[in-house]
Order: sequence, then C-alpha cells, then structure tokens
Amino acid sequence: MAKVAFIGLGTMGSGMSGNLLAAGHEVTVFNRTPERADRLADQGAAVESNLAEAVKGAEFVMYCLSDDAAVAEVALGPDGVMANADPTAIVIDLSTISPAMSAREHAAAQERGIRFLDAPVFGSKAESESGRLWVVVGGRREDYEAAMPVLEAISQTTHYMGPATSGCKMKLVGNLCVAAQMQSLGDALTLAAKSGLDPSDVVDVLDVTDFRTPIYSGVGRDVIRGDYSRSFALDLLLKDLWLIEDFSHSVGVDLPVLDTTMRLAQFGVNRGMGDLNASSIIKVISASAGVDLTRGQPDAE
Repeated sequence: MAKVAFIGLGTMGSGMSGNLLAAGHEVTVFNRTPERADRLADQGAAVESNLAEAVKGAEFVMYCLSDDAAVAEVALGPDGVMANADPTAIVIDLSTISPAMSAREHAAAQERGIRFLDAPVFGSKAESESGRLWVVVGGRREDYEAAMPVLEAISQTTHYMGPATSGCKMKLVGNLCVAAQMQSLGDALTLAAKSGLDPSDVVDVLDVTDFRTPIYSGVGRDVIRGDYSRSFALDLLLKDLWLIEDFSHSVGVDLPVLDTTMRLAQFGVNRGMGDLNASSIIKVISASAGVDLTRGQPDAE
C-alpha cells in the first residue's frame, strides 16, 4: 500500500480520502479548514496542519480544489506542493481547472523532476463517497500506470486521454455535455408541463427511449419532487462554464449552446441559487415560463 498525502477535504476530497483509507493506503490529510479532517482522523488518517509537512515523504500527493486560484496557491506557492513534494513522488491534480493552469502545473513539476498527472473526475458527492468516480487523465502514460493503485481506489473507471492537460480538456468537454443536458431537460419538461403533459409521465418515457441518460432520469425525478439539494452546486457549474468559454476561445470554436446555458446559470446565481444543485438551472427555465414542475401545471399567478 502507498503513502498518500491528500489536500482539500471538500465534498469530493473528503470522499476520495475515505476511499483511499478503505483501500488500505496510509493517508495524511491537510485542509485549510482543519475541522473537516475530523471524520477522516476517526477513520485512521493522519492530520497535518502544515501543507509542506503533509506532502513530505508521500509517494503520491493528491489534491482536489475549487478553482485555478486555489490550485495556484496550493500547488505553485512557495510553501506549496511543487516546492515540497519528494522528487520521487507522483503528484495528481483532481481539480476542475483551466488547461492553462494545468499546463503551469506540468511545467513546474517538470522543472523539479516530479511526475505529474492532471486527473479531474466526473461524478459528485455520491460517487465520491462510494469510490465510483470516473477519472480522466493527462500526462505520461507510464506515470498514469504507476498511479493506478490510488486512482482505482477512488474510481469505477479510469481513462488515459493523452499528454499533459488532456485530462483537464476532457473534463471541460464532459461538463459541457452535462450543462447541455440540464438545459435540454429543463426546456423539455417546461414545454411538456406547459402543454398539459404530466412531467412524471414524460420522465417515464425518457427512461426507456434511445436518448435516455442518467441525468434525464435522475435529475428529472429530483426536480419533479422539487429537490434541488446540493450535489454539484450551480455556482460551480457556472465557474466551469466560464472555463469552457475560455477554452473554446483558445482553440477558435464557437459553442452556441454554451452561451444560452451560461446566461441561465448566471441568472440563477444572481437570484441566490448558487448553493443549490446545478439542476436549479431547470428551475430558472420553468419559472420563466410560469411552470411549476412539481405540479406540472402553469402557475396561477
């Protein structure tokens, strides 16, 4: 079993750390909010209050952070990962960030002779806690293969996408698909309810057709129950949409669905929905049409 340092114990990082422990790895955790480590300490993790000390001696250094700014601080700062990790370590960034930031990490690691993988994950709280994330990886294939003991502990599948930043690019491509499905589901359920169809009956059809998806089925039933409890927050979806926009501009691609989805997500965040689930983009769409999807009928107002 490997000696692992894990940094960042938010919704995703906490679950991943727990599954590394369950797989038998020796895990040291660090988080800027120390109390988040309490549950992991009960599971056997060592808790370190100093980031530089947390990564020293680790065979694998893994982190899952909220955005480019957090990664720049934790990975590239003078007291951060690249400056303090052992040269023999494999550093794995599981965050959803821009390809440009990922390229900076790869360059900093190469300068120190550290092996580095960009390995963002698909999935949310449930998949993180159950060790059934989907991991997409960029970097050297031999480093990817060497990291399998820790990647397999947190995932149901892993996918080698290519050289440096390829995992990061794939994550943004995938999140564009997620956002587009949220928007199309919101449009479809709103149209259905406005025309007199029962949204529950609509989702029953979506469950069995050749265009079915877990998002249509699972999210569809959640919004019909009025359940927008946070799994992947709307404000994080909006952050990712801005990353996708920058990425698409960098390669000269226009993405029409992105413009509309960004506008809807921004509207929801501006209306105080940022802490709700990303599916609240559907609430924005239905509300604008005067439809309450929990009843399937136009609002009387």
